[in-house]
Amino acid sequence: MENELVEKESWLKRNWKWSIPTTILIISIFGFFLTSNSPEGISDIVQAYNDNLLYEKAIERANSDKRIVQSIGIIQPIDKLALLEGNAVYSNNNNSVSLSFRIKGTKGNGKLDISADKIGTVWKYKQIILRNKDSKEEIFVLKEF
Repeated sequence: MENELVEKESWLKRNWKWSIPTTILIISIFGFFLTSNSPEGISDIVQAYNDNLLYEKAIERANSDKRIVQSIGIIQPIDKLALLEGNAVYSNNNNSVSLSFRIKGTKGNGKLDISADKIGTVWKYKQIILRNKDSKEEIFVLKEF
């Protein structure tokens, strides 16, 4: 009988399948909380995420503007991740909002900035601006002050 040393694998080598994804997830969540603009930032994004009419009607209105169609094409329906990556600030007892999120058009990409007030259950848009990513131009769809 021979006397052999049995080499034990390291902890990371044995547990990498769950430890690495868990570490990445924790770092991502921590980074998300650090980059939020305000303590209310997360709740504002969640509220915008749940209010489909707010951004759907703004996109519909932007798609009716000839300058936008020429610049980036028809704006595609946004995915929910676009809102989570964006910025939302509610004020006036959640009856006013400033929202910014990325959009994809048939010809290019950009950001849509919305400023609106809620009257009853309907959003009245004060400002809708498209910022074209490629040409760095701003197109004012609606500017009301």
